[in-house]
Amino acid sequence: MTTVIVNSMDKKAKKRLEVIKKKIETLQKQLAGAKQQMDDPNEVQNFENELVSLKKEMEELKSQK
Repeated sequence: MTTVIVNSMDKKAKKRLEVIKKKIETLQKQLAGAKQQMDDPNEVQNFENELVSLKKEMEELKSQK
């Protein structure tokens, strides 16, 4: 189903979606590392907040046609 949604998007939205996916992947790795070290508890919360924000933006892009 994702393929159908992506195919109906314009190029700008597709590119933004790709960027968001890469950013989410990077943030998930950073979050895992931050949870292991816990040097700065705010860092974990910041990563989690950014992930939520990016996932929300991704869903909004997918819902646009």
